[in-house]
Amino acid sequence: MKKIEAIIRPFKLDEVKEGLLESGIKGLTITEVRGYGRQKGHKETYRGSEYRIEFVPKIKIEVVVDDELLEKAVEAILKHAKTGQVGDGKIFIYDVQDVIRIRTEESGTGAL
Repeated sequence: MKKIEAIIRPFKLDEVKEGLLESGIKGLTITEVRGYGRQKGHKETYRGSEYRIEFVPKIKIEVVVDDELLEKAVEAILKHAKTGQVGDGKIFIYDVQDVIRIRTEESGTGAL
């Protein structure tokens, strides 16, 4: 099993979610996060004063998938999150040792 963490632009969330559903992904977790990468924030003007936004709002999507669905899930995220501009985000992939469903105590891929 693999855990996918994707940091994406907030307005791309619905597209990515729909793409993952079409790929057979049944569940996901999202978190509103802030950070910066190459773009290092941006400047905004409010009432004539310029100020710097150092941490840009993003969405973190977390999905745990069976190894067979990994490629489809990554392709769906890439297809639906990409704008071609700096700040599109990143995808991180981790190994998952086990999953346990609390309600039934079922473990392994059946608990996904």
